[in-house]
Amino acid sequence: MLPSLGEGIEGGTVTAIQVKAGDTVKAGQTLVSVETDKAAVDVPAEADVTVEAVLVKPGDKVVVGAKLFTLKGGAKAAPQPASAPKAAQPPVAFVNATAFAAPQPATNGTATATATKVSVPAGPATRRLARELGVGLNEVRGTGRGGRVTLDDVKGFVKAERSRPKEAAGGVVGGVIVNAFTLPPLPDFSKFGPVEVTDVATIRQTIAKNLTAGWRTMPMVTQQELSDITELEAGRKRIVDALPKGAPKITMTVLAIKACVAALKEFPRFNSSYDMNAGKLILKKYFHIGIAVDTERGLVVPVIRDADKKSIRDLATEVATLAGKARDNKLAIDEMRGGTFTITNLGGIGGTAFTPIVNYPEVAILGLSKSALQPIVKDGAIVPRLMMPLSLTYDHRVIDGADGCRFTVRLAQLFSDPLRLLMET
Repeated sequence: MLPSLGEGIEGGTVTAIQVKAGDTVKAGQTLVSVETDKAAVDVPAEADVTVEAVLVKPGDKVVVGAKLFTLKGGAKAAPQPASAPKAAQPPVAFVNATAFAAPQPATNGTATATATKVSVPAGPATRRLARELGVGLNEVRGTGRGGRVTLDDVKGFVKAERSRPKEAAGGVVGGVIVNAFTLPPLPDFSKFGPVEVTDVATIRQTIAKNLTAGWRTMPMVTQQELSDITELEAGRKRIVDALPKGAPKITMTVLAIKACVAALKEFPRFNSSYDMNAGKLILKKYFHIGIAVDTERGLVVPVIRDADKKSIRDLATEVATLAGKARDNKLAIDEMRGGTFTITNLGGIGGTAFTPIVNYPEVAILGLSKSALQPIVKDGAIVPRLMMPLSLTYDHRVIDGADGCRFTVRLAQLFSDPLRLLMET
């Protein structure tokens, strides 16, 4: 069966089968590659086994717990710690054979939602069906003996949910009624001319879902500012020219990380998350900066951890490494988790300004656009200065406009004075 791939990941798409029927594989050897909604994952064998049959093919969508191979047992895997004993295994096992818990239903604000996990009586086939359909067994009324949930109960629940009026769907968040959002069906475009229908990559579907969730959750405001980076860019070029051949370049994104960390320390609400259900603001005491990277697969955001503790050269190395892994589709899931603030830099492409969408559940994101020489009045004279547009989008539930303006002004000050930037960080 497909093992757990990480917290919040329910499955993915098979991208490559690394073995064939009859192969003998060693523990740790990759059996299959799966693209989840967050990253590509190689699933290894837990023990020395022989592949008897391959039950999936590239392109198949699989969920956690789905059977991928028939394997003939071999050498046993290393024993588990005494504190986490493994359940008895069937004669034919799969990699990382562990107990998989069915996904918990989302809290809907009613009295039925509890903090205590309740074991629902149901057979293996019923649990598998519920998992594949994304149904929490706690939501289903069991009609079997002793309240046991049956296959028909799960099917009936799904049928009822689909026929339920969409206006009634939704929940209560922080005392505010939030209705479910239902997209209207598209017309048949082929009536008007030739069309081509293509599959949407898993990562692109995830981007769409996450951005929609952020857009519908947060009232966002974008604050624009111009930053004079004339001296900063001149200094950056001198440093780059002095670096040994092959050394990671000091880019404007790297310098932006330093500036943002300094500003976040001064304005801690920008380094937070808002729990609207509990009415609490979670202020984070660490600075993990997400860097948006444009790849052929779509936008991914690797995270620079503890950016406040790293030098400019350290940051340059890490940014280059993570960006390369992102483009090669080799980012680990943990390398995209835990961000507190995001930077997206479109300066290498163009544009004068834009309105980036906050990377939920963060509360702010900084966008950088292409810098350009502009006539600026300085010391009573009109002089050419290199100006870089800043676009800061923030969650208006947490951050007021005045603080949004103060934050961007502070960033502009840091960018305009390289010495101050280095001293502040």
